[in-house]
Amino acid sequence: MESTKSRLVALLLCIFVGYLGIHRFYVGKTGTGILWLLTGGLFGIGFLIDLIMIIVGSFTDQTGTLNR
Repeated sequence: MESTKSRLVALLLCIFVGYLGIHRFYVGKTGTGILWLLTGGLFGIGFLIDLIMIIVGSFTDQTGTLNR
């Protein structure tokens, strides 16, 4: 199943406003997006993990996919 979300957009959102969880809202992960928003990207650690996961291609949207 193809995702309607772009990996490049998720990467750019994560780079510029990842500590606010905007990339998680973009891919439909609202619950963890709120958690990132309230904790500053899980105190920076979750933000870095998400950034690495997006770069290597293992980050997914709410359906379990994310376009390249």
